[in-house]
Parts: sequence; C-alpha cells; structure tokens
Amino acid sequence: MSRKPKKGYFVRGQFVAEGSELDLEYKRELKGGLDGPSRTELKRESTELQELGTDLLTLRKDLMDSLTLPDKLVDGLAEAKRITNFEGKRRQMQFIGKQMRLLSPETLQAVREALDIQRLGSAKDTQALHLAEAWRDRLMADDAAVVEWIAHQPQTDIQQLRALVRQARKDAVPVSNATVSQGLAPRQSRAYRELFKFVRSVLTGGESDHTAQEEAEDE
Repeated sequence: MSRKPKKGYFVRGQFVAEGSELDLEYKRELKGGLDGPSRTELKRESTELQELGTDLLTLRKDLMDSLTLPDKLVDGLAEAKRITNFEGKRRQMQFIGKQMRLLSPETLQAVREALDIQRLGSAKDTQALHLAEAWRDRLMADDAAVVEWIAHQPQTDIQQLRALVRQARKDAVPVSNATVSQGLAPRQSRAYRELFKFVRSVLTGGESDHTAQEEAEDE
C-alpha cells in the first residue's frame, strides 16, 4: 500500500510540507512578519545575547554589582569562570545564553551600558598611561622638561619630583649594543618606577593606579 503523499510545495527546488516550521516561516514572511520574528531574526538575537553573556564574564566587580541580575545568571557566570574544561565551558555558556534571553529589555540595556563604561574607562586608562610614560622619559632626559612640568602642574611637590628624577637618572642602566640586538630591556630601578607612579598620580588627580600595564612597570 503506497503512502499518501504530503501536501506542500517547492521553493527553489526544496519541498516544503504544509504545516512544517519552514512553511510557517514562509507564511510569516509573506505577511510581513506580523505573526512574529522569523527564524533568522531569532537566531541573530540569540547569538547577540550569547555574546553579551560572554562579555559579562569580563565585567568589573563594581559594575557587575550595579546590575540587578537573576541569581541563576549570577551563579552561572561565577561557575563559568571556574570551569576550565572546553566542553564543560561550552555547555555552561549555552546555559548563560538561555538565561540572557530571559532578561527584560531594560536589564539588557543596563548590561550593555555597563560594558560600554568599562570599555571607555579602559581606553581612558591606556591614554593616561602613555602620557605618564612620555612625561617620565622626558623628565629623565632633560632639565627643561622638569621646568615645563612644574609650569603645567604647579600643585606638584617639587622637592619630591626633583629627588625622584635625580635618583632615577643616577640609577639608570646603560643600554649596550648587545642588549639592543637581543631585544632585551634592562631592568629599571625602583626610582624609575616610583617616578612613573608619581607622574601618573599627578596626572590623574591622585587616583589609585590599578591597571595591568602599571603592574608590569613594578615588576
């Protein structure tokens, strides 16, 4: 006994059975999407939320604490940070993606804004770091730079600045041709690192320095 053929139609050589998911999607598209988002749109949204959940893993604690997130999501993020197994991490990130899809539009917007604040803050920190490095090198190389610094930053403790510059110059390690050819940087003195901290502190108005770049300066 032959099977009764399914009702349907062909689209670009592919048979679409009536009542199938693909059939319903085509019908929604023909109606202008009035019945809801298409499968493609849903997939795009799901991917975006998955990536947003991944970005949350890098969010600073103070910014994370400012968000009102469900306990399941918070616990899931903490667990994802602990997992090192690739497959386990992948499954955990899928769980986080599902939790992200349950968040309200307002909460999702708050998450995006927190991540933007962190990115902008990082860019600002990097710019301040480079400025401090440039000033440190100029102060060590030229007395005129010390005079210029004091003119720009009159609130500076001049005695401390001159002492740090003098000691950093005294402790400076000469760079040999062999060191340069090997691409090696000489280990800098404590005064050299302290001068950087001093300059950075003045430029940032006394804010504490906690960037990874500065930690490298202290090594």
